[in-house]
Amino acid sequence: MDRIKVNVEKSCKDSYEIFIGEDIIGREGLISRMKNHADRFVIITDSHVNPLYGEKVRERLGEADLPVDIIEIPAGESSKSLNTVLDVAKQLVRLKVGRKSLLIALGGGVVGDLAGFVASIYMRSVPYVQIPTTLLAQVDSSVGGKTGVDLPEGKNLLGTFYQPKAVYADLVCLKTLSDRDFANGMAEIIKYGIIGDHNLFELLEHESSGIKKADPSLMRSLVGRSCKIKAEIVEMDEKELGLRRILNFGHTIGHAIEAASGYSLSHGEAVAIGMVGAAKISNRLDYLDSASYTRIVDLIKEYKLPTR
Repeated sequence: MDRIKVNVEKSCKDSYEIFIGEDIIGREGLISRMKNHADRFVIITDSHVNPLYGEKVRERLGEADLPVDIIEIPAGESSKSLNTVLDVAKQLVRLKVGRKSLLIALGGGVVGDLAGFVASIYMRSVPYVQIPTTLLAQVDSSVGGKTGVDLPEGKNLLGTFYQPKAVYADLVCLKTLSDRDFANGMAEIIKYGIIGDHNLFELLEHESSGIKKADPSLMRSLVGRSCKIKAEIVEMDEKELGLRRILNFGHTIGHAIEAASGYSLSHGEAVAIGMVGAAKISNRLDYLDSASYTRIVDLIKEYKLPTR
């Protein structure tokens, strides 16, 4: 099992670890770590993930001899809304959840963003951990403390910076992803290769066959390197006042495309198109040479992502 420390603004209070491995939720030591943060657990998950992992996680957490409840929301981007926040908050009240309870975000980016936002505002904040089940969530949205929900006017217009107590990226979850969901996460990994790790970019070029087959050793490397890049950037700029904006490469254009498509395009697909657009603008302005632009486009195509 790999571990990556995120030292948020050099504060011990807000620092946490990212655990990466296979079947890590089944390890006794990690359950003990969760128990240190709580007197009960509440799993927030969605209608797609709950049948796959909900009961498994509930049973494992039950070994801590603490109460465990599950709150299920409908799967999909439409759940990332204030209506869902209110519904979840009311369920927490009915369950008599207090500040010593631990919320557990079990799912992809929508669940993680929503559960983190609820955790940041319920009773003026309760602790939470992330158990991301999609590749995109494991390498991006679960790390860094960005939480939020959408408004009709746009994505992520309401949100907070609120760091989790820990992130548990279980690579076993990747085995249940569709090809589209896998490619969705690869868009963010490609982003990291472009903005922060030339060697990662070359690995994506040279090992595409094994990566597309989700080779375990390659996936462990990709998830670990992606989390490390993001963690290093977050440590230097938690609140996105400067350097952290580099993580938005492809997202400025991508968010507009995603919304304009009525969310028929996935986040990763929209970001892929956004990266091509940003790279093209950079090429036109002579900030990016044509050979590098072509490599970016070719790599995105290699992983079956759209470029326009």
